[in-house]
Formats: sequence, C-alpha cells, structure tokens
Amino acid sequence: MKRFTVPCDFGGKKAPFHIYIGEPKPANHPLQHQAHWLSSERGGTIPQEVMDSFEKLHKISQENGVSFEELCVYALGSAQDDKGVKQK
Repeated sequence: MKRFTVPCDFGGKKAPFHIYIGEPKPANHPLQHQAHWLSSERGGTIPQEVMDSFEKLHKISQENGVSFEELCVYALGSAQDDKGVKQK
C-alpha cells in the first residue's frame, strides 16, 4: 500500500490529505471508499482532476496487466510537483 498526499477541499479551503493506494477491485473507482469517507466524515472532497487521474491509471493498469499501486508510484512520482500530489 502506498500513501499519497493530495490537496483536498474543505468548505472552500484547500488542505493536504493522505490517500492510500492498493489494488482496487476491477469494477471500483480506486478512491471510491476514501472519497465517500472524506465527504461524509470530514466534509471534504478530493478534486475531480485527482479522481480522474487515478481512474485513468486504474484503467491503464487493467489494460496492461500491471500493478495499479506500482503504476501510480511510477506515473505520479514524476508529476508530483506539477499537480500537488505527493507520494510518501
């Protein structure tokens, strides 16, 4: 499991929030449960562009038979400063 830090929205204010990436079920969005929890328990939202990026990476991992977790590390490791996503 890998941890990434993304800027989430809490009532109009951006704050860093940790998300965790593992191997999601094929039919699920990789951040589905975390996004729901963040919204219902903390009143925050993961930006749509971040949700879309992880969904695209999930689709690519499925199409190419590679680890979603490792693909995220590879893809986001080079783009972490560009989008504000940081991997730990």
